[in-house]
Amino acid sequence: MDPFDDPRLTAMGLLAEVFTGLTGKTNPTFAEAGISEVDFETLIRLSRSPEQRLRMSDLAAQTSLSTSGITRVVDRLEREGLVARHPCASDRRASYAALTEAGAARLRQVLPQHLKDIETWFTGLLSPDQLDRFLEALRVIRDVVRPCATAGVPRRTPAS
Repeated sequence: MDPFDDPRLTAMGLLAEVFTGLTGKTNPTFAEAGISEVDFETLIRLSRSPEQRLRMSDLAAQTSLSTSGITRVVDRLEREGLVARHPCASDRRASYAALTEAGAARLRQVLPQHLKDIETWFTGLLSPDQLDRFLEALRVIRDVVRPCATAGVPRRTPAS
């Protein structure tokens, strides 16, 4: 067997190509709204969390950022009024990042076009059955390689 023609290499290559392509298709929408991809990821994770807030450590775990990286992002978003920080009542060392109304408004501004982008360049290319199987496969992989990605968030049902 040719070691360069391994389906595992093909899977990784396709995943990287798809991610890069999707990023290129969706970033203009974020730029037009005055936010970066990581800003959007931070805001959307807060918006989909209980009480629209997460402990900073959980937010870092759910994003592709280190604790210091997410601190810098939250600092910037806080200066823009999109996020507020709140102390943790049970742990003085911890704090929460919470979505503000201005942050929710910014998300409402960007979401319609972002969802169109997702539909055009991603989910709309798959049948409902393909999408269900794809999401299931992604969750299996995510739960092994990034188990901390669901920290602080209740488990979602397969339909969510």
